Amino acid sequence: MKAPMLARVQSYLRHRRSLGYALRVEGELLLGFARFADRCGHRGPPTKRLALRWATLPSSGTRLYKARRLEIVRTFAKHLTATEPLTEVPPRHVLGPSHRRNPPHIYTAEQVQSLMARAGRLSGELRPQTFLTLVGLIASTGLRISEALKLRVADVDLDHGVLTIRESKFRLTRLVPLHSSTVAALKSYDTRRRRLWPHSPHFLVSERGTPLSGSTVHQTFRRLAGSITPTSNRPTVRIHDLRHTFACRVIEKWEHTKRRAAGRIAVLSRYLGHARVTDTYWYLSATPELLAAAARNFTTPRHEDF
Repeated sequence: MKAPMLARVQSYLRHRRSLGYALRVEGELLLGFARFADRCGHRGPPTKRLALRWATLPSSGTRLYKARRLEIVRTFAKHLTATEPLTEVPPRHVLGPSHRRNPPHIYTAEQVQSLMARAGRLSGELRPQTFLTLVGLIASTGLRISEALKLRVADVDLDHGVLTIRESKFRLTRLVPLHSSTVAALKSYDTRRRRLWPHSPHFLVSERGTPLSGSTVHQTFRRLAGSITPTSNRPTVRIHDLRHTFACRVIEKWEHTKRRAAGRIAVLSRYLGHARVTDTYWYLSATPELLAAAARNFTTPRHEDF
């Protein structure tokens, strides 16, 4: 028989996922909360005290992490009040804000070239070309690492220079046009991969012709980027920072044109696969240069404003 809190959480997750929410990380955390509550012998709907006990449980966790845990339980509790009015909803921000975007590391062109050169010197018959292509693809398109790893051969149209990103984050599908230099690099890799693994449906593959695993990619990338000093407050640079770099460089390039970037953010938002354009506007403050440009746009009146 299902434990009381576990049954509540599982029902909640089924409902939210039926609406299209993935809730991967949030779901795992909520299941952890339910198991904690049931182990403690708690009966009935969640209480504020129970939520705070669980949220602050990891003594080594950061304040931000604990606040995020509490927010997840709070969202669950708010949903539960519709059917169980005795549910106690934890107050907002009692542990501080639960979201904070750390400034990304923005790679220089030399650093990207260094990463690709090191990738090309990896051991293996196909591995060097696979990682060189992976780094170059993310740097030139701003794809999420998960999107790049899930690419199938059928999604890569090199005749028309377009990628189809299927049901990515928020289950969005989009087309990503490619620069001619990116198409040429992908064609070169495609030729090599087809010669070794002609029947694999996956585009980026391991030495065995299987899809690359995320853990393997992150581990290998840490080796490739070991000598790069991060400009962010993180201990190391990340492969995901290549996506941030792409977005910032595009906006910087637009800022040096007559039209500037302000009227084009929606285009970049769609290209990157953001669900909300406000997520893309965040890049206007990602570097000192972009923040200064945003300030100029805010304070400098345009002709049409008069």
